[in-house]
Amino acid sequence: MGSGDGGSTAVKRRFCSFTKDDFLPEQSFQSWGNYTQALKETFPRLKDRALTRSLDDTELNEVRARSQHDMKKNLSWWDLIWFGIGAVIGAGIFVLTGIEARNQAGPAVVLSYVVSGISAMLSVFCYTEFAVEIPVAGGSFAYLRVELGDFVAFIAAGNILLEYVIGGAAVARSWTYYFATLLNHDPEDFLIIAHRLSDDYNHLDPIAVVVICVICVLAIYSTKGSSRFNYVASIIHVAVIIFIIIAGLTQADTANYAPFSPFGARGVFKASAVLFFAYVGFDAVSTMAEETKNPARDIPIGLVGSMTVTTLAYCLLAVTLCLMQSYKQIDENAPFSVAFQAVGMDWAKYIVAFGALKGMTTVLLVSAVGQARYLTHIARTHMVPPCLAYVHGKTGTPIYATMVMLAATAVVAFFTKLNFLSNLLSIATLFIFMLVAVALLVRRYYVSGTTSTADRNKLIICIVLILSSSIATATYWGISSGWICYVITVPIWFGATLALKLFVPQARNPRLWGVPLVPWLPSASIAINIFLLGSIDSKSFMRFGVWTVVLLVYYLFLGLHASYDTAKSGGDKTAKLSKLEEGNEAVVPVSGEGEDRSAAHPEDSKASGT
Repeated sequence: MGSGDGGSTAVKRRFCSFTKDDFLPEQSFQSWGNYTQALKETFPRLKDRALTRSLDDTELNEVRARSQHDMKKNLSWWDLIWFGIGAVIGAGIFVLTGIEARNQAGPAVVLSYVVSGISAMLSVFCYTEFAVEIPVAGGSFAYLRVELGDFVAFIAAGNILLEYVIGGAAVARSWTYYFATLLNHDPEDFLIIAHRLSDDYNHLDPIAVVVICVICVLAIYSTKGSSRFNYVASIIHVAVIIFIIIAGLTQADTANYAPFSPFGARGVFKASAVLFFAYVGFDAVSTMAEETKNPARDIPIGLVGSMTVTTLAYCLLAVTLCLMQSYKQIDENAPFSVAFQAVGMDWAKYIVAFGALKGMTTVLLVSAVGQARYLTHIARTHMVPPCLAYVHGKTGTPIYATMVMLAATAVVAFFTKLNFLSNLLSIATLFIFMLVAVALLVRRYYVSGTTSTADRNKLIICIVLILSSSIATATYWGISSGWICYVITVPIWFGATLALKLFVPQARNPRLWGVPLVPWLPSASIAINIFLLGSIDSKSFMRFGVWTVVLLVYYLFLGLHASYDTAKSGGDKTAKLSKLEEGNEAVVPVSGEGEDRSAAHPEDSKASGT
């Protein structure tokens, strides 16, 4: 790669040669002198990246072209529905249901699934509009880059990658538990205990690593092939779920439903925050928009359809489990298998274990496909090494991104226990979903050159009030058992949303498919995601904070300068923001590196909302 080209010559290479220019080809890294100068310009560059939005057209064309080959458009709504089901129904329902029913919610765990399901469905609607309008592999990273700017998108991107790595690792470890049950072994029999490590990391799981390696090969081979394997496996999985519900209800004892909510409402919501993990994965479907034949039709059907089926299945399974056994007796590692054994149906536990393994395998596969596409689009912007953006010409899959993400997943799965993983994953996921809902409000209510300064300021005030009232509600829930604060915070949230509806005109209507009930639906998504965040334990927030600091350090020393050089010399169409966004000022090139095109082409900015 030539220096300072922002990766433009990368397309001439077929494979990564693992040289410095494959990882740091930008002008800022060509010499120590250049890097020192770049570090001196950190603040103005950070300001530029924080106040600059990408354009829809940039993400769809210029950025996507950096992968050398296009991904193959061979997915239909049928594929997406089964990808959605395969992505979601796995470790969450078959493992976490037992943990949360026993320790947090009791039989009211079904209400926990309803709450987290509502939150997930609201996020699904927000994702769907973006996926239809901006059908690229970057998913929420691309959506946030377009609406909230590069800096916010990067922070979200780091948490997206964390979400996928942790999610895959958690499912892989759960795979080992149910595999042990299938072979009539205790799960501990397949783990290696390293006594010198801390308790959260000393149960080593080699089987999880083997499973992830097999999934890696499948994900690299073919997206369409992965789809076919996924929906065949998912159909078998759904059949097993139907069996569990019917057979389990024949052994139902209503006495097990008393008391229904032994831990009260607080336990229900604490369980909801963790069980949100069970819904994680649907966002992987949005990353496949680039490979979908008809995004405007297929993505809404695929996302909403799969989430509806999943929520119904989760609620029925939770009810069945708690009717079969008292919540005090539910096993935390393999709850459904042990429940059938407890009611005298020993043979059924093998069917349950087999179905759980099928479900977890498809979750791992769809997760592998989704996380690789996220990393591919992030690499296209040079926030991470651009060689990871390479798409293989024959398979049409991002081979290097797939291998890197699954290698990280395997390392985490080898060392880390499930309960540690699920809480940390829920924080990252809820945080990202909240940002996507905010981005949707910005997309609908702010278009540069159309929205007046007064309306822009009203939008900022309304969003700030929605966020602050939601945070206050969640904080009060976490620290107090009273109710007086809700009398203040809930009306503020309602009033801010109503004011947005009545006093700020929508500046953009969706071209193909749009979220209904705007601004109420995205505002509710913001509120419920933040509320669930308030139910997660403090240690998980500390770990989340540490990871965010690591992201910031990486960004300030590497990612910022690489993406800045790429945007300037690559000619990305961007728009300068003031406060939230102005979009009508040209960006003054720094150090003579390229120029911004949004001012030269105002019709592009208006068309894409920047």
